[in-house]
Amino acid sequence: MERTLILIKPDGMQRGISFEILSRFERRGLRLAGLRLLQVSQDMAETHYGEHIGKPFFEGLVSYITSSPIIAAVFEGTDAVTAARTTMGGTKPTEANPGTIRGDFGLEIGRNVVHGSDSPESAEREIGIFFGDGSSLYDWGRDVDSWIFEDE
Repeated sequence: MERTLILIKPDGMQRGISFEILSRFERRGLRLAGLRLLQVSQDMAETHYGEHIGKPFFEGLVSYITSSPIIAAVFEGTDAVTAARTTMGGTKPTEANPGTIRGDFGLEIGRNVVHGSDSPESAEREIGIFFGDGSSLYDWGRDVDSWIFEDE
């Protein structure tokens, strides 16, 4: 099972659509392995967006992600990163397909309501940032898993 990190960003929280967003990943078939409501600290934000340090938009990213509580979730499943990214839609909401989260709920790239890891390696790094040692993540099975995953 591959895992991926999903963040409901401040605009998703402020608009009251966080559980609509999370439910789309569950309906896709991904299994929830961890969930946290948290206020992102300056240090956590700078670590998360570390690859953008020095870019003109870095300070705006940090300011934005720390402006409101967020929800951090870990979902797992077959090709979870790709499945989640397809469910989210393109980063630029006006180019995202209808029926995707960003296509349905976003208009601007800086307010696209959700973040998802872009690779299994990024997922591992990001899950470490938001869930530490992973002791709050759960390995569990659902009765429906054998109808979703071929190897369950």
